[in-house]
Amino acid sequence: MDSKPTSFATTGRSRKGEPFVWLTAAGLTMGVVLTLGLLGLVVTKGIQTFWPDRIQVFEIDTGAGTEKVAGYVVQERERRDPQGVDHEEIQIFRGNRELFGEKFAFFDRASIRSQEIPEDILLVERMEGGHVIARAGKILRADGTEVPANDPGFATSLDELIEKTDTKREELRRIEKIEIGRNAREVKELRSLERFEGSTPETQARLATLNEEFLKLDAERNLVRQALAGDVLLLDAVDGREIRIEAGELLHIFRPNQAGVIGRTGEMLRRVWHFLASDPREANTEGGVYPAIFGTVVMTLVMSLFVTPFGVVAAIYLREYAKQGPLVRAVRISVNNLAGVPSIVFGVFGLAFFIYFLGGVVDSWFFPRSEEPVFKSGGVLWASLTLALLTVPVVIVATEEALAAVPRGVREAALACGASKWQAIQRVVLPASLPGILTGVILAMARGAGEVAPLMLVGVVKSAPDLPIDGEAPFIHAERQFMHLGFHIYDLGFQSPDSEAAKPMVFATTLLLITIVVVMNLAAIIIRNRLRKKYATSSF
Repeated sequence: MDSKPTSFATTGRSRKGEPFVWLTAAGLTMGVVLTLGLLGLVVTKGIQTFWPDRIQVFEIDTGAGTEKVAGYVVQERERRDPQGVDHEEIQIFRGNRELFGEKFAFFDRASIRSQEIPEDILLVERMEGGHVIARAGKILRADGTEVPANDPGFATSLDELIEKTDTKREELRRIEKIEIGRNAREVKELRSLERFEGSTPETQARLATLNEEFLKLDAERNLVRQALAGDVLLLDAVDGREIRIEAGELLHIFRPNQAGVIGRTGEMLRRVWHFLASDPREANTEGGVYPAIFGTVVMTLVMSLFVTPFGVVAAIYLREYAKQGPLVRAVRISVNNLAGVPSIVFGVFGLAFFIYFLGGVVDSWFFPRSEEPVFKSGGVLWASLTLALLTVPVVIVATEEALAAVPRGVREAALACGASKWQAIQRVVLPASLPGILTGVILAMARGAGEVAPLMLVGVVKSAPDLPIDGEAPFIHAERQFMHLGFHIYDLGFQSPDSEAAKPMVFATTLLLITIVVVMNLAAIIIRNRLRKKYATSSF
């Protein structure tokens, strides 16, 4: 006699929910694949930004003749003309903006007659105008002498010229940014003092002294500029035209077609260091992102200083002291809802409350003589406070969960030994909860480091030459605007005047921001595991 079919398998479990399990697994797999694909794209494109490619010389048929173009291939694409014929095109970075206007150009692959990799091609990096791809011509020195490219000492003279310009450029930066900047700030303060308190012999004497100092600094600056503009490097483009570069514009010269794997690896490391340690140039499409790194780190650290104590204290009160009831439940619901509020709303609140209200109060109390707003404008302090409000729900929820995870027996043992409730929380519960609390803080820092929308309203800017922390008194300038990696990516991707030149910087900056967030999370995991071992407890 056949037995009646049941809904249970041999394991005794129902099969009815298995399709949903497999559907969930498929969704998770797709999410992981998409995430890994995105990370792989960012890593690949980011590394390609720094790797020096070989420079090729293409002979291209233009229809009216031939044209020589030197550069390296950036991408390939297919294009269909109005007649329905498909064409395979390549995009070449050819540099030399003063000759072509555009640094990137597309060419039909079928129009390329020949291509070669000559060893004498130079890739010249300069302050303005983008890269130059050409052959060496000669060096015109300020004393009238010339060093042609076929001279045995040309390479040495070129290295000495670049080293000299680096030294002079650093000297010029010191004079303009530090010495003249300090002089201008003091003059501005004295002028403001005169407007409110009137002129005095002391202020007039000090202004005269400062004016004499400025004249000396200006003369010194002009001498350095003359030294930078004295020498000239002449280059020959592959099409025969001449390119003239002032010595003060030279940054670096690399011979990619002569370098081997070790040389190209060294050039890549130099580019990475230059990217991390220098200021941006050419509307942020060239140079480095050091101010953005510094601003991101400083803002995140200041934010953590505000969000950690408030979040932990609020969680302790809700979990340990507040009488559980409708009011506490409403507060918890509100905290959870705050985590879902769009970040731009926090930016509007920060603009209205922190900048217009608190900043106005601070300026009226402490800076009444200032003609320009000091704290009544965007700055790193208001940006940090805005992001602290944005991320405090993460810290509260994580801290509450960590406090609830501490075994009840540990609390009772501390109270049985004569400890007060606060002593038990301070010396027993909090140390045991530190791993969970630290996890919440690091998650808040990681989210704050990646936020962009609220920062656009409360202090982040496209370019900030003055850092919020420097060597000038009072050393910490909480009112200054700053640069941020997230906003830097947005600015490059959507506001750059040269979108093609900005693409490599977008991927490189994105890779850097992801790396910073990953490092922060790895550090959190390591510290959390160590604290977990240190404060391991067991319940009774």
